Amino acid sequence: MVTAITFYIFATILVGSAIMVVFSKNPVHSVLFLILAFFNAAGLFVLLGAEFVAMILVIVYVGAVAVMFLFVVMMLDINFTELRKGVQDYLPIGLLIGFILLAEMVIIAGGWTMTDGIATAMTTATPPASEVTNTDAIGRVLYTDYIFLFQLAGLILLVAMIGAIVLTHRKRDGVKKQNIGDQVRRRRSDAYEAVDVKPGSGI
Repeated sequence: MVTAITFYIFATILVGSAIMVVFSKNPVHSVLFLILAFFNAAGLFVLLGAEFVAMILVIVYVGAVAVMFLFVVMMLDINFTELRKGVQDYLPIGLLIGFILLAEMVIIAGGWTMTDGIATAMTTATPPASEVTNTDAIGRVLYTDYIFLFQLAGLILLVAMIGAIVLTHRKRDGVKKQNIGDQVRRRRSDAYEAVDVKPGSGI
């Protein structure tokens, strides 16, 4: 009974905060509602017995991603009023794309079928909870059966990071940069010049 009440409390706050993330006019408030949504999602994971996933959600998303969003929004001082001026122009296209994605999700969910033996595989994928902890069970599955997919996900994130750096890199003119090769090849004769100044002639 207590678990059910706790679940409904977490779920209600999660759905409400997620809605406020979208409809809040102040971007800082949106980020704060997003952090609240992450905390409630972590609470739901704890109720499911996935304490490791809950802690990862709090540490990574709340402690890093959401805080970074908050810093970016507060430091850049973006004029969101100017950004919202063109929303009405792209609203029909956005609604069309959203309707297409919703239709695809309904089609996939309606035609979802489980293959033979999937129920057995789901129950035998990890050891019983009484034998190992949740973290140990996730580690055994992640680094044995899905090790190649885990490495592939890491490579995809690496490529995405390099792509973001390449896309945002800009060459600016007039900026002095350090050239290590020229500094190493520099000699004393290149550093100064002796000038013979006659008395009274000036420089």
